[in-house]
Amino acid sequence: MSNENCLFCRIASGESPADLIAENEDFIAIRDIYPKAPTHILVIPRRHIDTLNEIGGADPEFCRGMLQFMVEVAGKLGVKESGYRVINNVGRGGGQVIFHLHWHLLAGKSVGFNMGEDL
Repeated sequence: MSNENCLFCRIASGESPADLIAENEDFIAIRDIYPKAPTHILVIPRRHIDTLNEIGGADPEFCRGMLQFMVEVAGKLGVKESGYRVINNVGRGGGQVIFHLHWHLLAGKSVGFNMGEDL
């Protein structure tokens, strides 16, 4: 299910351009146009889900597939072994700007693991 007013739905369907890194039947990975780290990828389900709060209705295979896809993308980018950060912003108060579930996969020397660190 997609939302015609959603930027990520349009990107996932090929309607809007993006720097595509990887894709499968359920997910896409694109470069973030405002990177916060040397490697900054957005992992986006093709299915429109507003936020992580709504994922309860998703089947377990979808959720497992989403996590596995992120690991595959990290491998393709060559950061699987060296390390990476995966972030999901939930709601406006959590920093979410586009209301289509997506994950930020970040890697590179500026990605620390201090929870108070500002990327």
